[in-house]
Amino acid sequence: MKITLFWHRRDLRFQDNAGLAAALQSGQPVLPLFIYDQTILEKLPKDDARLTFILDQVERLAHEAHAAGGGLLARYGRTPAVFKQLLQDYDVAAVYTNEDYEPYATERDAAIAKLLQAHDVEFKSFKDQVIFAKDELLTKNGKPSKVFGAYSKAWQAKVTPDDFKPHPSARLFKKENLASLKRGDASRPTLQEMGFERHEQWTPPAHLPPAEVVKNYDKVRDLPALKRGTTRMSVHLRFGTVSIRQLMHQAQELNDKLLNEMIWRDFFMMLLWHFPNTATEAYDPKMRHLPYRDDPEQYKAWCEGRTGFPLVDAGMRQLNATGYMHNRARIAAAGLLVKQLFIDWRLGEHYFSEKLLDYDMSNNVGNWQWMAGTGAVAAPWFRVYSPDSQQKQYDPEYKYVKQWVPEFGTDQYPAPIVDHKFGRERAIDLIRKGRK
Repeated sequence: MKITLFWHRRDLRFQDNAGLAAALQSGQPVLPLFIYDQTILEKLPKDDARLTFILDQVERLAHEAHAAGGGLLARYGRTPAVFKQLLQDYDVAAVYTNEDYEPYATERDAAIAKLLQAHDVEFKSFKDQVIFAKDELLTKNGKPSKVFGAYSKAWQAKVTPDDFKPHPSARLFKKENLASLKRGDASRPTLQEMGFERHEQWTPPAHLPPAEVVKNYDKVRDLPALKRGTTRMSVHLRFGTVSIRQLMHQAQELNDKLLNEMIWRDFFMMLLWHFPNTATEAYDPKMRHLPYRDDPEQYKAWCEGRTGFPLVDAGMRQLNATGYMHNRARIAAAGLLVKQLFIDWRLGEHYFSEKLLDYDMSNNVGNWQWMAGTGAVAAPWFRVYSPDSQQKQYDPEYKYVKQWVPEFGTDQYPAPIVDHKFGRERAIDLIRKGRK
């Protein structure tokens, strides 16, 4: 019997899943699939907490699929090789999946589509992790918007209740629509078999945040000392364990500021899809040859939270210990690295990519380029945030600092790694000279 494979990537859930809903209505029984992509995994540290999180979610889905009368197929390897083997093992009519807009993913998907086409197998992808994608929101000139304010206004003018309507994947996920695993495919790769160690980090539950948290978001989102001042949903958005439609609909009903912050996510993902080169180089051609400083010792101190700027150090230590970093601390830390220390933003982006549980390339690259003044949408290149001012405004009693920097206020805490005024003037001078 021919089957449809549904290829999970950034959508580790069966409920409100656009591509899965379409697959379950394809006319063939559906076998969910997850591939531990060796090309991605070989770049990760052996104790990467994100892989532990992914494996736990895949195992959860496998148990849910079994309970529904079906199964979930999990394979490890390079994606083209995995699909070549699957085409031998199963009579595949089609492969359904949800779109992924990162440069590697778009190239991979194009290669897989070509491979499947050569075997007369359909490849269909669906929009699931954003509300609007690709060319759905363009300027009057037919170009991608590079001004967030205009994009947000257009986004809110275009959105309708249908855009938040859940897909019926959970209702359709039942035995008569599901394919069975072949004998021997019930086992799934383990961390040890893939060469990794288990490393757990706490994540919030995979469901909508409490209404009170959402209602108060605009009032407390910049206060890092609060334990629940933000929704903490970013990790679930990254891996698709919660539906973007549910979260944005809740925000639309309860807090305009939160909705606007989530629209940034659509915006940055759209920009990365249109300009994939910005993953590794400045969007602004004038800013591609800045004379960044090479200072391994200062960079190491920044990574370890030993800069002498309490808000920055607290944020970096929170990141290193938990895989999470409060957004206000992210701003302070990024600003210190790319301006006062004048170290290449790509080094900061890379460090965050290794440490953040919620690492999302489009958001991370977009925000780092915003801070560096190099992006399509960017803070003015001559704007240099003061870490001391950020401290006084958002953690005046040093509550957040004291949570993560126990030696603060003692002789063991270092002096500031750079004088703010000196660093600011140096950065502005070097950028002015380096712009072409």
